[in-house]
Amino acid sequence: MKMSNWPIYNKHLRYAIPFVIFIIGGSLGLQEFTSLRYKYRSTNLYNPRDEIKKAGLDMTDLNQITLESQYEHVKKMEINNWENVRIPRPTD
Repeated sequence: MKMSNWPIYNKHLRYAIPFVIFIIGGSLGLQEFTSLRYKYRSTNLYNPRDEIKKAGLDMTDLNQITLESQYEHVKKMEINNWENVRIPRPTD
């Protein structure tokens, strides 16, 4: 066997090394694309309370709502007198 043809016959040099180079190169390439995602992403923070105020709605503070206050609110409601009403269906 000639020394000039030696790398062609070695399976590790012919198949494994290009495969490893492809895997490592692909990993480094994908790393660059994912870093761009975080570099140029929108830095505006979304605050739902601001959107609710822009719509003209008033949102109560969650610290003001307690279990006792909600219980008193439910106690004032009349829950014993109700009627089961069937919703009209398209087939009716």
